[in-house]
Amino acid sequence: MRVSIITATYNSAQFLADCIESVIHQDYPHIEHIIIDGKSKDKTVEVIQSYDDQINKWISEPDTGIYDAINKGIRLATGDIVGILNSDDFFADPGVISRIVKALQNTGKQIVFADVEFIDRLDTSKVIRHYSSKYFRPWLFRFGFQPAHPTFYTYRANFEKYGFYRTDLKIAGDFELLLRFIYKYKLLYSYENETWVRMRIGGTSTSGIQSILKLNTEIVKACKINGVFTHPILVYSKYLVKWWGFIFDK
Repeated sequence: MRVSIITATYNSAQFLADCIESVIHQDYPHIEHIIIDGKSKDKTVEVIQSYDDQINKWISEPDTGIYDAINKGIRLATGDIVGILNSDDFFADPGVISRIVKALQNTGKQIVFADVEFIDRLDTSKVIRHYSSKYFRPWLFRFGFQPAHPTFYTYRANFEKYGFYRTDLKIAGDFELLLRFIYKYKLLYSYENETWVRMRIGGTSTSGIQSILKLNTEIVKACKINGVFTHPILVYSKYLVKWWGFIFDK
């Protein structure tokens, strides 16, 4: 099976090489890496060009946001399986993609996901927090919980059948797509008790109170779009659970 990895990037010259290198060093032989750049103003394109012979496809052009860029990548993909690797993130080890393919084949499920580690932006050996998808259940969507999206892999055919990322959502498009695939269309999933991706802290959805407010507003909207009952009080209650886990999940 061929695996397409989509990386959407914008002004990511500082960390993009780590992302690309982690794909290059995967031990799975059938990988297609597609990079979609939003017409960066820094040296991102120079970084991409330095790996030109090891990247399958890349484009640099304006887009309307990260989900528009991801959708472009998915439409260019030729792999049987598709996943997203953000430009400032990287795989936890060289065997991740091999285990993803094995998990999908062995379980017969349509979706697979695992855990991520949040790390310091500069000192990547420093783990800030571990995000586990272990206790995820579909009913938790109404509280704003979701599996770790950077570890989400599914078959390309599912995007063609059930739709792509919504571009009218600027922060919670990944939440909406997971909710749609898992809750609305009931695609079967498998959780793997492993860390697949290491994420640098400081992403759009976690940077500042305004982003948090926007994220939760979009989560409520995503639930409404897909016929899932929720309320802002339910969504904000998740922070009590997150606080408890941050203190005690060491």
